[in-house]
Amino acid sequence: MHTNIVRLDARAVQASVEIVSRVTADDLAKPTPCAAWTLYDLLSHMTAQHYGFAAAASGASDPAAWAARWLGEDPVATYTTAAEHVSRAFAEDGVLDREFALVEFGASFPAERAIGFHLVDYVVHTWDVAKTLGLVASFDDDVLDAARAIADMVPTGSFRTGPGAPFAPPVESDGSTLDHIVATLGRSPTWPAS
Repeated sequence: MHTNIVRLDARAVQASVEIVSRVTADDLAKPTPCAAWTLYDLLSHMTAQHYGFAAAASGASDPAAWAARWLGEDPVATYTTAAEHVSRAFAEDGVLDREFALVEFGASFPAERAIGFHLVDYVVHTWDVAKTLGLVASFDDDVLDAARAIADMVPTGSFRTGPGAPFAPPVESDGSTLDHIVATLGRSPTWPAS
């Protein structure tokens, strides 16, 4: 994995902020590539994950930190605040020497690996939001290369098909690196025409 994982993650998170900034109130009820989730549901999940990972970075293992969030009167501002919070948490001195207790995984991981999970999640979720809005998500090549390496390591099999599975089984893709990442994690690159 990359030793500059914190910087790569911060750039993926910033890309998510740029896409989410385009969300309007009328968009919140739209369906997303995340099965059964509206855009509001997806943004609530993304916001909660930022706070959960930030808590893990500080050494906390409280499940409440990962709870879904009400997005308030300004969901874009609420999301942006959460994104800034996690990027600050990951940028703290000594963070890469820590173990992160990832409550949703039921395990602890070295910081670099845990931040890698966050990175791939926010590349994919940025793509989810962009697709929902009819926009194109774009990332620098080094961000995509890191996310692809991580996505390629995600286990397949029953892990992908059980209740609450974080990713669906892989689908075929002959497209870009970003298409490969989302397809590897169970999204159709051609959504909604999938």
